[in-house]
Amino acid sequence: MKVTDLNGCEIEITNLKEAIKIAKRNTGYSHEDKSFSEFDKKQKAYWTDIHEKLTAIKKRTDNN
Repeated sequence: MKVTDLNGCEIEITNLKEAIKIAKRNTGYSHEDKSFSEFDKKQKAYWTDIHEKLTAIKKRTDNN
């Protein structure tokens, strides 16, 4: 299966459960150095979007 990220790139998912774990974990990362705050905001938005898309796929597949 594939998902499209915020940049319009398709990402192929071969292990949905593992991909959800990775996306969830990456939503929580941030730098201690506050000069990276804009970068961290973009990264959080990216990984949150991916996580939401992956969990939506999981819900659809669980209901079938």
